[in-house]
Amino acid sequence: MLLEGIETLLVLAREGTMSKAGSRLYLSQSAVSKRIAKLEKRMGKKLIEPDGRRIKLTPDARQLIAAVGPGFHELKGLIADQLEVDDHSLIRLACSETLVAGYLAPLLGEYVRQDPYLSLSTHHTPVIVEKVQSGEATLGICAGYLPAQHGIQAIHLFDEPFKIVSQTPLTQPPTALLTNDLVNTANTYQAGLLQNAGIVPLMQMDSYTAAAQLALNGVAAALVPMSTIRTLNIPDSHCFHFEFLDTLTRPVNICYRQKSYQVPRIRKLIETIADFVQATV
Repeated sequence: MLLEGIETLLVLAREGTMSKAGSRLYLSQSAVSKRIAKLEKRMGKKLIEPDGRRIKLTPDARQLIAAVGPGFHELKGLIADQLEVDDHSLIRLACSETLVAGYLAPLLGEYVRQDPYLSLSTHHTPVIVEKVQSGEATLGICAGYLPAQHGIQAIHLFDEPFKIVSQTPLTQPPTALLTNDLVNTANTYQAGLLQNAGIVPLMQMDSYTAAAQLALNGVAAALVPMSTIRTLNIPDSHCFHFEFLDTLTRPVNICYRQKSYQVPRIRKLIETIADFVQATV
């Protein structure tokens, strides 16, 4: 089907390899390859090229994604809006790993005893937004800035502060820091703030936990959000605050499709999470 091919191309563009795209789609690598080949045949255009162990999108593929990507996710979301939600329907939460670990775990542990039909998966913010847009996730709980014109509802919970984590005491801001991936659109704002503070991103990690652990073991100081500091129980003696961090925060949001809020069971979950998080921070 054409829609299957488009979905596969969109996932492949984000993941960069056939194997990772297969994991996202619960398909084998060969099945992903076959879907792309069928789409190329249907479109009459070459869409991908090998690039070492990864794939590279052709200009035709980039043009196709730009034209149909937003509409494709919205179409899936509109279909999801028509599905009936009852007391036994699965509610899917797509969450930031750091937020689950740092703030939400106690609430969810209690909540699933009242409502066992919850499913949780962790992702970076761009993927969370995409899953809510397409209806693959009922709710998204994410940290960092949302993409422009995301087309979904969002409740801003709070702005999460960062600290500098270091094995050794710091009396002034370091000139270089371990950071999270600044190519991630939720984090790109951090690059300019660090540059204004005269700080160079030394290594860009895929996990704040990894950055914090490297910092605690003396590799280099790291920029770490409070949720990770709480999760790892990092002592205050290894956490440092400097003036430039006053403006270097990240917004935490719950996002959802507008029709979802009309379902009492989903609305209760949204309000419970919002009340709990705002009372905890």
